Amino acid sequence: MRGLGRLFSRGPGRSGRSRGPVAQRSATSDDERHLREFAGSRTGVEAYVEPPTAVTTTTVVFVANTGEWTRRRVRDAHAAHSLANALGVPSYDAAVVGYPRRMREWNARRAAEEKARRTGSV
Repeated sequence: MRGLGRLFSRGPGRSGRSRGPVAQRSATSDDERHLREFAGSRTGVEAYVEPPTAVTTTTVVFVANTGEWTRRRVRDAHAAHSLANALGVPSYDAAVVGYPRRMREWNARRAAEEKARRTGSV
């Protein structure tokens, strides 16, 4: 049982306090290019701006009229709304309005298709 003592102890350098912010990848020109291509190749696209968290920077979700969606990092909420405006895409704060039902339905269809593919019941 020698190992259990170490399993439950904090050990050196483990005070239990936060070590500060997690390193976050910032938005890149590839992120913006992807969002522009997504919006340009689909109809009825809307943007849902997500606030930063302890793990990620600000992100934006573009959702097409089919429910297909993509998420990318952006510099900040203002940059996300500005990009959406430049693309003629309505933008919303996801924390306020939530996500559209078509996005959840698309996710459910994809999950069912994947399950059918894995079980061979296509």
